Amino acid sequence: MVKDRIIAVGLLTQRDVDVLGQGFSRLWPVDRTPCFTELLQAIDDADRELQQGPDAKPKAPVVGGGRY
Repeated sequence: MVKDRIIAVGLLTQRDVDVLGQGFSRLWPVDRTPCFTELLQAIDDADRELQQGPDAKPKAPVVGGGRY
């Protein structure tokens, strides 16, 4: 099985989705999901680790607060 990498995460309005049209094939609506902030933090943490390179030691995730 081929694993698809996530290449973008975005917050879109319905109008944005309409403009993107049928070519935008995968969409997961978020409606007052209590864990959305934690998802964004996990994405930020993964990106930071990727930017630091393979030899960097992982840091403990920051819980709560955040920029969101």
